[in-house]
Amino acid sequence: MYVEAPSFKGLPGIRHAFFTRRGGVSSGIYASLNGGQGSNDDPANVAENRARMAKALGVEAGHLVACWQVHSPDAELATAPWSREDAPKADAVVTATTGIAAAVSIADCGPVLFADPEARVVGAAHAGWKGAFGGVIAATVALMEQQGARRANIRAAIGPLIRQPSYEVGEDFVQRFLAADKAFVQFFAPADRPHHALFDLPGFIALRLKEAGVGHVEDLGLDTYPDAERFYSYRRATHRHEPDYGRLIAAIALG
Repeated sequence: MYVEAPSFKGLPGIRHAFFTRRGGVSSGIYASLNGGQGSNDDPANVAENRARMAKALGVEAGHLVACWQVHSPDAELATAPWSREDAPKADAVVTATTGIAAAVSIADCGPVLFADPEARVVGAAHAGWKGAFGGVIAATVALMEQQGARRANIRAAIGPLIRQPSYEVGEDFVQRFLAADKAFVQFFAPADRPHHALFDLPGFIALRLKEAGVGHVEDLGLDTYPDAERFYSYRRATHRHEPDYGRLIAAIALG
């Protein structure tokens, strides 16, 4: 049903999960643990799937708290659950409240979970290229720090996302990064097609985490695109001309 970061496993009073697509009730292209409230799946199925995730994390159904994700650099503090309709437009959630699971939904973008086990502050960030480029990692760490976390004590885990062999981008994409910092060339490899490159999203996220002063970074090394049995993928669904796609959930909670 989910995979865990080895460095997070044993942290007292903290539960986390990078949920796969296994263990739910959805069918068809959404089979089976689709957590995407923005998908066209049956809302009753999504609600049941999310309730199963909440149970796995030891929180009440409805306490799996995510923002209305817009590929922004913004993070929000959650002290109580909110509805989908009332969710703030942002791409990271931080909480120091027991019983709240900070969550993000992804389908190729990078889910990053954060924990300071001493300060008991946790967070989850949706780090696609726009968010990672724009500053969502730094914003998440800064908000955790405001809640008492220390950057050197924060652990971060990068979950299943689209990895470099699967992530072909165009020349405009490359130039956007190089215009910001020529050293970003390290995150691009040649592609088979002219004027295209392969982008290392997890490597770029890891750099942003280092820049933010995060003390320990773990990358689970999982690629969403080729592993259709375990993971949803927006790019794979697009290449297959499917009408929609499921969303994976990554979440972390204080118990």
